[in-house]
Amino acid sequence: MKAYLFSGQGSQFIGMGKNLYKKSNIAKKIFKLSNDILGFNITSIMFNGPKNILQKTENAQLSIYIYSVILSKIDNKFYPDMVAGHSLGEFSALASINVFSFENGLKLVNKRASLMKKICDKIKGCMVAILGLKDNIIEDICNSYGNGVVTPSNYNTPGQLVISGEYNYVKKVCSILKKKGAKKIFYLPVSGAFHSPIMKPIEKKFSSIINKMTFKYPICPIYQNINGIPVKDTFDIKKNLVRQLTNPVKWKQSIKNMYFNGAKEFIEIGEKNILKKMIKRILQL
Repeated sequence: MKAYLFSGQGSQFIGMGKNLYKKSNIAKKIFKLSNDILGFNITSIMFNGPKNILQKTENAQLSIYIYSVILSKIDNKFYPDMVAGHSLGEFSALASINVFSFENGLKLVNKRASLMKKICDKIKGCMVAILGLKDNIIEDICNSYGNGVVTPSNYNTPGQLVISGEYNYVKKVCSILKKKGAKKIFYLPVSGAFHSPIMKPIEKKFSSIINKMTFKYPICPIYQNINGIPVKDTFDIKKNLVRQLTNPVKWKQSIKNMYFNGAKEFIEIGEKNILKKMIKRILQL
């Protein structure tokens, strides 16, 4: 069985989609459609940067969504038995399996990114990957601060857990984790504390937006971030997309469940192979 994986924010790079634009009429059509819907030239930002502009939450999320969906649309061998998307990648995955159209997905991602940006502008948040410590050690240190100011946000692989929170508190937690024996600590190229309670103020608004949309029954199950289990019910898909804002990404759980449910070939939609590198560590292949 084939499992297709869609990457999330942080996988953006200058030049993404430029060769596709030159070679594919489908890609060219989707890029033009994207510019028209958004009302600005997102294509130029994707192709030419500069890096600091592409890296902004609102631009990075749109760029990755557009790029990922184009790749799935021009792939003649795209017949997934199951899909999963890392964070933002969940939206790309849903568009690829026809839960909503590319256009409606783009509008949804644009609204989501805009809401998240408002929080980023108010609160200096960040996300940091912690390598070399057991999950429970990191969880205990985060919980000791209370009030959700620092929380686990991405369960990526065994020995790699990402935390999110207010910058000053994250910095303190990282200092403690270093003393606890963390092998490596690095800040992710994002502008906020995503998948954490800090995003709570936008949850109700995003829920209202998403509940007004019509979702279609997917062509295959999607393993959603919130719990890592296969979902096909559109009501549950919507609910899980909202919960994803404030809860951690259960990525290693998703991959393990896909494998146990028959996935023998994992195909990453994108060029960086970030997710495929994780699979070997998750499944210990």
